[in-house]
Amino acid sequence: MRIFPVCLLLACSAVTLAQAPTPASQTNPDDVVARPTPKYDAVQQPLNPALPTVFLVGDSTAQNKADLGWGDHFAHYFDTTKINVANRARAGRSSRTFIHEGAWDAVLAQVKKGDFVLIQMGHNDGGDLDGPKPRGTLKGIGEEQKEVTLQDGTKETVHTFGWYLRKYIADTRAKGATPILLNLTVRNIWTDGRIERDMGYDGFIRQTAMAEHVAFVDMATIEANKLEAMGQEKTKLLFPIDHTHTSAEGAELNASCVVQALWQSGSVLTPFLKLQL
Repeated sequence: MRIFPVCLLLACSAVTLAQAPTPASQTNPDDVVARPTPKYDAVQQPLNPALPTVFLVGDSTAQNKADLGWGDHFAHYFDTTKINVANRARAGRSSRTFIHEGAWDAVLAQVKKGDFVLIQMGHNDGGDLDGPKPRGTLKGIGEEQKEVTLQDGTKETVHTFGWYLRKYIADTRAKGATPILLNLTVRNIWTDGRIERDMGYDGFIRQTAMAEHVAFVDMATIEANKLEAMGQEKTKLLFPIDHTHTSAEGAELNASCVVQALWQSGSVLTPFLKLQL
């Protein structure tokens, strides 16, 4: 029976709750960086080709260029003499636009046999299908599709959320790598003393993982339990921008909750963590 390492439990619960001052001009990070771009231009650190790599694919909750995404707090849990940790999350992107804008092709170009890809998408999939910020996907996991006209006049076929997840999975497997699905980080929305645990995509992710025989990592439940234990007022300090984006302290909590979920699920990534039992 595995017991989760004490220091990781402490990292997940003993979070510094000092709230950093927020400038009056502070805007939602997604509004700043979510404008469509013709080319994926994220700065990427060189990877050691002799080692396997764990890639993270997600949105601003994993990486939003301000040390507020949990992916930027993830690497220190791993023995980087054994594995590369590459955060390729991109703020404002949905499962659809991460592919449509070329970010996914850029990741795939680096993925090799023996690598791992953590996929955490959904926060932006409820957006508009067209218009000035076309990033939404169709609800569900089926084969439904809809053609939309973008503002530049081009046509795009929009698929279901599950269709895009299956594409990530199939493309990862085609490279000889292992896909892993994560559910979404928790938003600071409370009802009757309980924090929101699902914004409508958890079931789709679980169903896709089961249908495709992909590992599912339930970090959201661990995070929600931690935040409820802290209480609503202390949790609020971890969300200084809005109900979705955390402070750096909140991002560290999320990273440790992902690691705890990996341990509890017996993930193939656990041998690469610094602490072993």
